[in-house]
Amino acid sequence: MGTFNHRKYKPTPVITMPDRQWPNNTISQTPQWCSVDLRDGNQALVEPMNVQQKLRMWDLLVKLGFTQIEVGFPAASQPDFDFVRALIDGGRIPDNVTIQVLTQARQELIARSYEALKGAKNAIIHVYNSTSPVQRERVFGLDKQGIIDIAVQGAKWVKEYAAKQTETNWSFQYSPESFSSTEIEFSVEVSDAVIAEWIDVGNPIIINLPATVECASPNVFADQVEWFCRNTQYRDAITVCVHTHNDRGCGVAAGELAVMAGADRVEGTLLGNGERTGNMDIVTMAMNLYSQGVDPGLNLSDMDEIIAVVEYCTAIPLHPRHPYAGELVFTAFSGSHQDAIRKCLSKQQADEHWQVAYLPIDPADLGRSYEAVIRINSQSGKGGVSWVLENDYGLQLPRWLQIDSSRMVQARAEEISGEVTSAQIWDLFDTHYLQASKNISIQNFSISQNNVENGGQDMLSLSYTDQDGSASLQGHGDGAISALVDAWQQKFGDKIEILDYREHALGTGTDSQAIAYVHLSINSQRYIGVAKHRDVISASLQAVLNASVQAAESQTEAA
Repeated sequence: MGTFNHRKYKPTPVITMPDRQWPNNTISQTPQWCSVDLRDGNQALVEPMNVQQKLRMWDLLVKLGFTQIEVGFPAASQPDFDFVRALIDGGRIPDNVTIQVLTQARQELIARSYEALKGAKNAIIHVYNSTSPVQRERVFGLDKQGIIDIAVQGAKWVKEYAAKQTETNWSFQYSPESFSSTEIEFSVEVSDAVIAEWIDVGNPIIINLPATVECASPNVFADQVEWFCRNTQYRDAITVCVHTHNDRGCGVAAGELAVMAGADRVEGTLLGNGERTGNMDIVTMAMNLYSQGVDPGLNLSDMDEIIAVVEYCTAIPLHPRHPYAGELVFTAFSGSHQDAIRKCLSKQQADEHWQVAYLPIDPADLGRSYEAVIRINSQSGKGGVSWVLENDYGLQLPRWLQIDSSRMVQARAEEISGEVTSAQIWDLFDTHYLQASKNISIQNFSISQNNVENGGQDMLSLSYTDQDGSASLQGHGDGAISALVDAWQQKFGDKIEILDYREHALGTGTDSQAIAYVHLSINSQRYIGVAKHRDVISASLQAVLNASVQAAESQTEAA
């Protein structure tokens, strides 16, 4: 039998609960958030945060709007103790923020925790002991009653020490650690025993149900939370909290389903840092709620600042595909995706709900610019190239030019086997269209409108220079472009048909330029001319000349 052997594992037991309610529930209000970045997140780092990094993280958490923050395990670590004291003595804790510290259910550790919190205005003492069969039997060598005794004794000490420091508004929190791996009936039994010790004191009580190790699918965890909420004797007197980990990659899903199952509060970390595969990512869960029209209660509008601080404090780079925050999560390389995004954005109204294909939220809400949404590689199409040229350079390309330019850019992407930047796209466009016919330029022209001698058509006289020197053209037609086509046909004998013509201003103001795009059929072959000039008629005429010279050069090469 090989080492990769699924038979040595058994499925997590499920709860028989045919009348479960959570699948029919939705989240319409945000839960209470508690950040554990400075405790659970910190203890998971290869190199724990120094004081400067902790203070940077603290300031960010307060700025984002967290009102409950677990700041450390001061009884187990002198740096944690010193940091808690620095927050209190330095007056860095706003009145609306409650700090939380973790401690095992041991008297000396509980006493040290209260010492660390002396002088705090609002604080949560978070006491825990492990309850699962493997912990009971293989780690502690205790039966269920032995585990209950530890929990109850810890609760008594928490209550006793709180009574000695009445200047602080205390809240009590208990975690049956490894809840997700504990028999659900025993989780309720041990938690109720702790609540019974605290219920008459009058302090707020939080019962935290952790998926210390995520061992089952999120629906199983939701069943456990709902069963707990239904069967505890004290549901109306407690805040039910969850603390999920990401061992199966479902930490956020488990957190959301737990709230649907009755949880009131969620613990997690920014961007999911934590032990093993990480803690529940509060940013992702909060943004999931935001995307459904629910106020997450946190201001995540400057995502780049969040990323910068978390990376600085944890020394862990963010994956480019990380939900909402990653560099590439709003980026479309696929041509069909780019085209759909471009069309939807052009139709999106400020006073309507967000309706943009492939973008679950508006990137601007997170401080992201639209320039990052569409990026170009060999998989991209006309929509993406057009988006870049429009948003970065103001070009409003007609469809036939979108198609032609995208082929050119795709060829370059395939040539370099990588992404083509905005600057590179512009260089290609400039070289291929605007500078395509450097051999001809207009010197001057005049237009006589409604010329009687030509049946009321416009008469054009135009002088130009090319590689052979100076020359002139004369023609007539319904407008300047038509007259120039007539003049070219008379002089060179080409058969020219105007397929389409577009022009628009580049920018605003008196010093803005105009750009003209012309699509011609010359001797049954299609050519595109593009030109810029401060005068729209000059731009239009130069675009026709550019296309006509391209045709002449192509015919010369073919010959």
